[in-house]
Amino acid sequence: MTRFGLYEPGSSVVHRAPPGPKFLVLLVFAATTFVIGSPVWLGVCLAVVGIGFAVARISLGSVLRLARALLLVAVVAVAVQLWLVGHREAVALGLRLVAALASATLFTLTTRVEDLVSAVERGLRPLRRFGVRPELVGLFVGLTIAAIGSLSDIAASVREAALARGAGRSVTAFAVPFLIRTMRHSDELGEALAARGVGDQESR
Repeated sequence: MTRFGLYEPGSSVVHRAPPGPKFLVLLVFAATTFVIGSPVWLGVCLAVVGIGFAVARISLGSVLRLARALLLVAVVAVAVQLWLVGHREAVALGLRLVAALASATLFTLTTRVEDLVSAVERGLRPLRRFGVRPELVGLFVGLTIAAIGSLSDIAASVREAALARGAGRSVTAFAVPFLIRTMRHSDELGEALAARGVGDQESR
């Protein structure tokens, strides 16, 4: 399992919720966190996500891996904001990022990608008359979720390699290989899509 992404089977009410409405709830929740400016209310939002993990009965290992990854993101974001704007805005940004990323991770852990893609395609079929192609939008959504897991795997692999070389604290030792492997993954994905004819109709 990756830090940010693969489905973890379960029978909880969160797992059984329809993927379409659940995705809309995720979007509304994420948008709400970026509108709220109070650290107190952002803390409440984060607590709600924590309750969601408990209700979904996500394994402790998955929660701990997520917590470590989110802690790193929050520390970097808060440090930068402390330097630029001040402690209140820095704390708010850290809570906002953690709440949004944690909610997105809860969604991917409790939702099969294929179920979400099917729900997106069904929901957009009425818009086909206006030129919208539901299958392409569904493909985009599926690739986006899959990319979260892929990038997380790349980051973990690069981090482990840096630690093995004794360069665990070097930003360069992590950033450069991560960017190179990310671009390579992007090229391979583009080639795979081109080989399947994705985009040919639009080009014609």
